[in-house]
Amino acid sequence: MTPATSLFTPVEADLQILADNLKQLVGNRHPILFAAAEHLFGAGGKRIRPAIVLLISRATMLEEEITQRHRRLAEITEMIHTASLVHDDVVDESQMRRGVPTVHSLFGNRIAVLAGDFLFAQSSWYLANLDNLEVVKLLSEVIMDLATGEIQQGMNRFDSSLPIENYLQKSYYKTASLIANSAKAAGILSEVAPETALHLYSYGRNLGLAFQIVDDILDFTSTTDTLGKPAGSDLKSGNLTAPVLFALEEKPYLEVLIERQFAQEGDLEQALELIQDSQGIQKARELAAHHAKLAAEDIAVLAPSASRQALTDITEYVLSRLY
Repeated sequence: MTPATSLFTPVEADLQILADNLKQLVGNRHPILFAAAEHLFGAGGKRIRPAIVLLISRATMLEEEITQRHRRLAEITEMIHTASLVHDDVVDESQMRRGVPTVHSLFGNRIAVLAGDFLFAQSSWYLANLDNLEVVKLLSEVIMDLATGEIQQGMNRFDSSLPIENYLQKSYYKTASLIANSAKAAGILSEVAPETALHLYSYGRNLGLAFQIVDDILDFTSTTDTLGKPAGSDLKSGNLTAPVLFALEEKPYLEVLIERQFAQEGDLEQALELIQDSQGIQKARELAAHHAKLAAEDIAVLAPSASRQALTDITEYVLSRLY
């Protein structure tokens, strides 16, 4: 499998500038928040979201250098994503993320919630300073969507009657909205035609959905070491994802186990066996491939360039994580 970072060659230098800037953006007025932010941004991660913003910026500004506003948009995108991870980890009570301790496990829940809030507030302030109302609206909507997705996930725990459409909507709110709206925002800063901006939004939406579905498949097919969390942990917490929803169509007893929230000994193991023994994982793979294909078609509207090629390759990379 190609490592994600090797896809980012056209924006490698841009990502280095981004990494240096992120810590400065948070500032050191609040020592604990600064320590939390340094811990977060130092943890690395693949930086896929800001890389997509930078690649779209370069793919839509072929004859010109990308602007400081493009760079700032990439930084804001990573700040919003990181803020949402901090809050997610508190809600999910996760002790580790990307192989390092989570903020709340190091600093406590109170600081983690405040650190997430602080990053959302900082990103909003920098967003306002872009002086582009359309971009402000797009990224403000993302922050609302992230909260909506988290609430939907909490409300639908252990609901075996959840339609696949609702799962995709929640996946859009939690994962795809940020990629879709920041992709469109990058195009707007490059002053692309409205129709092209819509294709960029659609690219991000489909890529984000494919990305989330693949993540949800890996929860059943990957090892604890690879995931950085116990395999099957989504199911155990009542978060029913694509492989489970598809498996429910052919394994009625799975519904019984879910409805009683795996209360009896061996329930979770039996549920995992039923999912493995169904077409659930295969159908989820097909759904992810469908969205990745749509994303590749959307990005094909841009003129050929190394950056456009990288954006196309990312759609294949997302699926390659399964093999």
